Amino acid sequence: MTAHGENTPLTAETLQKEILGFLTEHIKTDVEPDQDLFASGVVSSMFAMQLVVHLEDAYDIAIVGGDLKLDNFRTVEGMTGLVLRLRDTAEAAGNA
Repeated sequence: MTAHGENTPLTAETLQKEILGFLTEHIKTDVEPDQDLFASGVVSSMFAMQLVVHLEDAYDIAIVGGDLKLDNFRTVEGMTGLVLRLRDTAEAAGNA
């Protein structure tokens, strides 16, 4: 199941808005796409696990191994890049 509509292309801008919306809903604070969520104290390392689960479920990806590093979840921009890269990798593997 994806967070965006089935007919809506998943662009970086769309994805960023969706992640920002998820964060705003759960942490009750607005954040900037390039804001370090951990350094600013708005997100804890425990919440990072919720982010992993949300991103996996919402965008049908698996975040494993080296992709589970905290740096991939520091900013919305980082999460956006991670999701797009993993989706591209999964699509390429599916077309092989």
